[in-house]
Amino acid sequence: MRKFLVVLDDSKECLNAIRFAAMRAAKSGGGVEVLSIIPPEEFNHWIGVADLMRAEAKERIEIHFEVFAKWMRDKQGIDPSLVIREGEVVPEILAQISDDSEIGVLVLGASTDKKGPGPIVTQLSKNAGSLPIPITVVPGDLSKERLEAIT
Repeated sequence: MRKFLVVLDDSKECLNAIRFAAMRAAKSGGGVEVLSIIPPEEFNHWIGVADLMRAEAKERIEIHFEVFAKWMRDKQGIDPSLVIREGEVVPEILAQISDDSEIGVLVLGASTDKKGPGPIVTQLSKNAGSLPIPITVVPGDLSKERLEAIT
């Protein structure tokens, strides 16, 4: 089964990327894998504190994921999976793509900020020609209705 990989973070554009991935998966018989990455700078403390912070970060991610997963199950009939990785964002995305051969498309949300589409889109689009899968970049300001129409 082909899976759509989508990155879960705290950005506003993440919502449209998740919606798009779920709608495309529902209409194409695919699945959704949600990837959340804990950056290493969150753990530059004492070992005991770092372990506690890591556990809290994973709990926040799981709660955030469950909100989206419930919507995907209820509205799209998709049961997404969650993968949590630790490290630098772009290398971890590439590692996940490499580790899971069922991933067929990377779905990213583009920021509407005048500074550009966001760091993940910017970094990955520079190397898009050498990636093993296509990237779909979803504009962050598309309405739900427009997303439904194009998926």
